[in-house]
Amino acid sequence: MLGSFKTIWDFAGTEQGNIKKSIIVGFIYSLFYALVIVALYLVFAALVEGRMNPSVALLVLGIMLISVIGRIVTQYFSQLQRTHASYFMIANERIRIGERLMKMPMGYFNDNSLGRITALETTTLDDVENMVPIVLVNMLGGFLDTIVFVIAMMFFNWQIGLLAVVGFLLFLLVTTLMEKKANAAVPSRQQAQANLVETLLEYVQGMGVVKAFNLHRDSEAKVQEAIENSYKKNMAVEVGVTPLIALQQIVLDLISVTMMILALWQFCFQGLPLANCLVCIILSFMIFGQLKSAGSSLAGLRIVDASLKQVRSLDDAPILKEGNVVNVPETFDITFKDVEFSYERQRVIDDVTVEMPDRAMTAIVGPSGSGKTTMCNLISRFWDVDGGSVSIGGIDVRNYRIDSLMNMMTAVFQDVYLFNDTIENNIRFGNSDALYDEVVEAAKKACCDDFIEELPEGYQTIIGEGGAKLSGGQRQRISIARALLKDAPIVLLDEATANVDPENENKLQIAIEALTQQKTVVMIAHRLKTVRNADQILVLDRGRIVQRGTPEQLAREPGIYANFIDNRRHALKWGIGTEC
Repeated sequence: MLGSFKTIWDFAGTEQGNIKKSIIVGFIYSLFYALVIVALYLVFAALVEGRMNPSVALLVLGIMLISVIGRIVTQYFSQLQRTHASYFMIANERIRIGERLMKMPMGYFNDNSLGRITALETTTLDDVENMVPIVLVNMLGGFLDTIVFVIAMMFFNWQIGLLAVVGFLLFLLVTTLMEKKANAAVPSRQQAQANLVETLLEYVQGMGVVKAFNLHRDSEAKVQEAIENSYKKNMAVEVGVTPLIALQQIVLDLISVTMMILALWQFCFQGLPLANCLVCIILSFMIFGQLKSAGSSLAGLRIVDASLKQVRSLDDAPILKEGNVVNVPETFDITFKDVEFSYERQRVIDDVTVEMPDRAMTAIVGPSGSGKTTMCNLISRFWDVDGGSVSIGGIDVRNYRIDSLMNMMTAVFQDVYLFNDTIENNIRFGNSDALYDEVVEAAKKACCDDFIEELPEGYQTIIGEGGAKLSGGQRQRISIARALLKDAPIVLLDEATANVDPENENKLQIAIEALTQQKTVVMIAHRLKTVRNADQILVLDRGRIVQRGTPEQLAREPGIYANFIDNRRHALKWGIGTEC
């Protein structure tokens, strides 16, 4: 149990101060609560001795008012501090996780599904956020109240006070057994919760495929299985700890009854004053009241502990080591030197050495799976090379600070992701300081302005998660507008015109030309006409550069590039009735 509290304490970080204040104020609350015992003793003593009068009644009333007001004030501030600590330590952790994810290699997101990461950021941290205040209020409050009441009991009768200590120790013994039981069940419960989130996310995201192939029965069965598994694992936690929670209650109730009997025995046969006896009897009912609530919260403490350990498992994931170079280089030429890279054991880039000149366009072509996109990912440090180096301006990309490296380049990928926000804000993502007029100008250059103005709310239209309300071509053009607004010296284009309809392709080519003016451009292309203005073309095959030259040179050389051109010519001649 102490280990779990230490885990919460370490996790709290900057919120430790608020937890500390909450504990101190909680202790003061218990002292105010103990004033009730003082008031009762004064009443009983006055009644037994026959000196009950208005002055005693006023004194008791004053003590009770102090107790009530003190408890209201201290409970308010204690609860406020605990709640503040809980919510803000989770908010800080979510931000910390986001910052760490940005520094992780892309391989982490392949090996660890989006569902697991989503579960950590949502369900797992929600468990912590919701349960920490309850755990701190019930458990800390229960322990503090019991400690104060045990000390008070010692003043009235030390033998009964020792019996209360025995009850407290027996409670802790049962608590230890409960912890062991919960420790065995909670991890599988957390895994079941993560699997449920992952399955639901996969089901929703793949709804189009499910409908297209009529797989709703199989998909629904998988979701139902995940729900059933989550139900069983949650029930296993409850079934495992419920008997021990009942045992805690029985132990505390038996000790309370024994304390009451001992108080009566000492009054009848050992001369315990009546006022002391009556106070001890009342204390026997009050002393473990809050501790019972604490016991029922122990399962929540185990869930919090397991959740925090699961979140901290992200810290074991590798991150890209960050350099310290922040200065902008004099030139933006890109150099690959003896570069090797593998996805797990599959070699994707094999001993590549090439220079991509400053303020020139380098196009990369080749069959699918030849490593074209991987080269762009190595430039932007989505991955780190296994061997050799990638340099910008003569400086290894691993030596730059990540934010400085990202500021040097902008990327337009074939798979465009837009945020569930306005079109204006999605374009402004390229430059958060851009004015509205600058956003509109970028949209016009990217051939976006016409269709944006036709939308009901124009640039303030919310486009849905991933830009779901827009077509593929519209999303592509908005991503180009975003890149135009960033105006970075290096531009990475991964088939930027792939999803654009033919009538807008020429306009978009003009926009791309505006985007790439006086920039170092790396373009991945499948359509050969998009590379006709390239300063050099790299032909990639099985991770190696097999051809290099200008479009005119490569068109005259036998090889992959010339074959691509021939295939394209044959495709243009194809028509209905044409022989194969």
